[in-house]
Amino acid sequence: MLKARSGNLLVVRFQDGERLPAALLDLRIRAGAILGGVGMLRDLVLAYWNGKEYVRETVEEPVELLSLQGNLGERDGEVVLHAHVVAGKEGGAAVGGHLVEATVHNTAEVIIAELPGVVMERRPEPSGLVGLYPREAA
Repeated sequence: MLKARSGNLLVVRFQDGERLPAALLDLRIRAGAILGGVGMLRDLVLAYWNGKEYVRETVEEPVELLSLQGNLGERDGEVVLHAHVVAGKEGGAAVGGHLVEATVHNTAEVIIAELPGVVMERRPEPSGLVGLYPREAA
């Protein structure tokens, strides 16, 4: 992983073989917005919320990472990631959903805005989802 900072913006280049979302969680950002990400992934696992549960879909072949966005927050003192991916398959078809797992294939370039002064708390909701409850830090 290579990284550089400008104020509250962090630019990260993940390298071949690094595992997402673990590598994003390893940044230890407790309040952040993933502004964008591009590159390539393989062994991608996406999930779709069907109103009751997440349904997983695996895409094993390498795909272009067309879009990565989401946020980093905390739940019960642990850093959590909520990120969505759009990936391009060979032939131009796109697939997208909630990022569950992926391995960087060649490279992935991500820009994250850290949010000092904000608490990004995650709490379980009656729907089964874990909602975001942002607030200003004390």
